[in-house]
Amino acid sequence: MYISTRGGEEQLTAAQAILKGIAGNGGLYVPEDIPAIDSSWIANLQAMDYCQRAQAVLSLFLTDYSADELAACIQAAYGADKFDTSDVAPVVKLAEDSSILELWHGPTSAFKDMALQLLPHLLSLSLKKSGEKAEVVILVATSGDTGKAALEGFKDVNQIRIIVFYPQDGVSEIQRLQMVTQEGGNVSVVAVTGNFDDTQTGVKQIFNDTAFNARLAAQGYQFSSANSINWGRLVPQIVYYFSAYADMLKTGTISAGEKVNFVVPTGNFGNILAGYYAYRMGLPINRLICAANNNNVLAEFLQTGRYDRRREFHKTLSPSMDILISSNLERLLYHVTSQDTAKVDRWMRELTEEGFYQVDETVLTALQSLFWAEWASDQQTTETIAAVYNKFGYTCDPHTAVAWEVCEKYRQQTADPTKAVILSTASPFKFNTSVVTALQGTAEEANEFVILEQLSRLSGWPIPKQLAELEQKQRLHSISCKPEEMAKTVQDILQNK
Repeated sequence: MYISTRGGEEQLTAAQAILKGIAGNGGLYVPEDIPAIDSSWIANLQAMDYCQRAQAVLSLFLTDYSADELAACIQAAYGADKFDTSDVAPVVKLAEDSSILELWHGPTSAFKDMALQLLPHLLSLSLKKSGEKAEVVILVATSGDTGKAALEGFKDVNQIRIIVFYPQDGVSEIQRLQMVTQEGGNVSVVAVTGNFDDTQTGVKQIFNDTAFNARLAAQGYQFSSANSINWGRLVPQIVYYFSAYADMLKTGTISAGEKVNFVVPTGNFGNILAGYYAYRMGLPINRLICAANNNNVLAEFLQTGRYDRRREFHKTLSPSMDILISSNLERLLYHVTSQDTAKVDRWMRELTEEGFYQVDETVLTALQSLFWAEWASDQQTTETIAAVYNKFGYTCDPHTAVAWEVCEKYRQQTADPTKAVILSTASPFKFNTSVVTALQGTAEEANEFVILEQLSRLSGWPIPKQLAELEQKQRLHSISCKPEEMAKTVQDILQNK
């Protein structure tokens, strides 16, 4: 069963929690109990493909879905050539102590596909299970990658509408083009004249506006979320931690029971939180290393215990991490405080009302026993893209470069010899201008598609088909609004104004 991080008597099945998205008291749904696995369970994963590994992990959390239902959802998400490699999430060993977990082989070239190819099928099934007749409206705030992945996953799904909000000047040009060319009779895309935090806050306010929700319910609509505040978005991400470990066992990179470090570029904290759940289940993890950019609110928090969003917002080369309010941190706080919902509720209210909160020393000690955090500047990001390319012949995007640089800082400061897995969250082609500039000092052309060709030549990799086709695609979405107009915009879209 699933309960809110902020308390209350509500207990939901997995399907109900996925359908609802966020708790009525503003909390996030978490499992009452975290399942435990042993070394033989992990060893058995080696012989499985990604779909089978997903079945093994997800069946432990989504217990109200039958084995056949889960298998059908998983096959629809990861099978049938949806990903450009049969491995789905391959591990690439670059050095004895460093491997890359590539999470960007899906249809939108970003790690969000790992969850957002599955969530629509879980949600569609939960509608059937609950007998819900209302049309579900998925609201998404995106800092770049979630939007396109959600649009692609939910397009033309029966009984579901999806509206994606993105910060007008806060995504890469390729990310923007991916969204505004999105086809589908049930999709809408809106540019918000603010940053990601304005956008995410606006979506949360819509969720928590009971009067607005009641009005739309009377019109036959129910809101849900495809952001990682939705458990159905988060739980598929646990799978790739186990899959990476199994692949490293299989190739002899590590031995059974050997602990590894996972280095995770993250802004909203969902990606690294999935690693925390894997750790709690029993995966041999030594450290979860949180890699931030100039918007280093998470790094500061994990170093000091003080979460303070009252700071300058920076637009960086790694825009998917340009976030100052990290929603999923709430789930971690719930677990490390031993389910102290009153404390979590107080901290979340302080963050909303005062802009900061400070956890106590006991909580900070518990956090630092597993997590380590640092950040990388744009200059360091650019230098790292070039350094990894020159040393290993490997081309990484800015978010992956942030993680690599932070991993280097961790090793320098701790001398920890533990093998590291760097999570690569996006194809370099999604950030072509930044990567080409890093590799040769400047991008020769202003045209995005000429730069894609340049990057293909430099990397030796083909341009992902879905990005190469963007140039010819019709721009279908042109709506924009101010943050305070988001609710009205939703109403207008649903009324087809």
